[in-house]
Amino acid sequence: MADRFAGLLKADRGQPARLIHVVHPDAWEKWLGTQPPRVRTAVAAHRLTGKAGNRAVLPGDKADEWSMLLVCNEAASSPWRIASLGDQLPEGTYRLAEGEPGAAMLGWLLAQYRFERYRKDDKPTGPRVLLTGEPARIEEITRIAEATAKVRDLVNTAAADLGPAELEAEAAALAKTHGAIFGVTKGDALAKGYPMILAVGQAAAKGREPRLIELEWGNPAHPRVAIIGKGVCFDSGGLDIKPSAGMRLMKKDMGGAAHALALAGLVMAGRLKVRLHLLIPAVENSIAGNAFRPGDVLATRKGLTVENTNTDAEGRLILGDTITRAGEDKPALIIDFATLTGAARVALGPDLPATFANDDDLAEELLAAGTAVGDPLWRLPLWDGYDEMFASDVADLVNAPDGGYAGAVTAALFLRRFVPENTPWVHFDTFAWRTSAKPGRPKGGEALGLRATWAVLKARYGG
Repeated sequence: MADRFAGLLKADRGQPARLIHVVHPDAWEKWLGTQPPRVRTAVAAHRLTGKAGNRAVLPGDKADEWSMLLVCNEAASSPWRIASLGDQLPEGTYRLAEGEPGAAMLGWLLAQYRFERYRKDDKPTGPRVLLTGEPARIEEITRIAEATAKVRDLVNTAAADLGPAELEAEAAALAKTHGAIFGVTKGDALAKGYPMILAVGQAAAKGREPRLIELEWGNPAHPRVAIIGKGVCFDSGGLDIKPSAGMRLMKKDMGGAAHALALAGLVMAGRLKVRLHLLIPAVENSIAGNAFRPGDVLATRKGLTVENTNTDAEGRLILGDTITRAGEDKPALIIDFATLTGAARVALGPDLPATFANDDDLAEELLAAGTAVGDPLWRLPLWDGYDEMFASDVADLVNAPDGGYAGAVTAALFLRRFVPENTPWVHFDTFAWRTSAKPGRPKGGEALGLRATWAVLKARYGG
């Protein structure tokens, strides 16, 4: 991974640094009462009331001895507690006046993330360094920040610059870094082994042909963990074409692949005791004379037949073949990330990945981890009663039931058809995008569900 965050967290050895006072609104009056007259005067001049979000530069004994005040109602365990300062303070070195930054180190780093491939940011770019008395945490937090930034970079990149070939190159570079086995299936081999991946991607232009990307790493004796990411590098909707408003952000339809790549990087860098199997079906859902059609009956790697009722429900098709492949090696766990349905966004909004799991213990682990690390998830049901919606007059099932009811649930149920029996599986229907900026979280590509999943894998398989 890149080292864009290197040096922004340092061990606190008493070196010179400006202080950051973080005060909870409930402690405002008590804190203010302990401050010298010059600070109370500055607070009054800024008309601060102790409301969350209040901030000011506080004077010191000398003209250049200032410190920073932030009134914040975020819990001490929140990654975003001081993220707004990591973005706005001048270049320099800082420490908290009281306590350790803890989880807030992550927000400090991510506040300094910039996506500058197409234009330079006009904000100051000098490093803002945070000191910590927990130096053992620096490496881990920096890795997580780098993984998050990787997701953001990939999702923010225009589709013209990030197609299936570029996703392949990203995975190949990751394999080289960690000494993993790397392979790609395309062309005739794809047609024979992965007919749904081929069907979805066959209309793409030369150089953007569909493929299945695979990486394997780790001791074969360790539990096998399959991580899958939907890699639709652009989604026009196919012949069921999207309106222009719906197509505008479809560069992000490979957000699942971005999450999978980032999580695989964390697994390998963390040397988890697993046999990792990364799988990314990489396609572009385009329109041409050879595009797959509504009404086509598709073969699948599993042997089922699927009546294609909507070419814009393509993500579940490529994932079906990929999940089948993952299951052939009898994994202990299958994880998939996909920007799969608008229905999940209608139900849960942009912040919460819809989480589906066929194992209650796994689901509870993930939900608890998401709460603990500030990466919240929300579980939706794999409701058996909706399986009947997949009935087809001509095939084993349809890919998109009529009516539009429970769209996120039915998409997950379609994927479940391809999961081996008795194999724990979790599916994240993630947005991979922020519609508006928050401290440490700019508008644009975003990792949602990544840190929660990493926390569970680390707890299960860390050594």
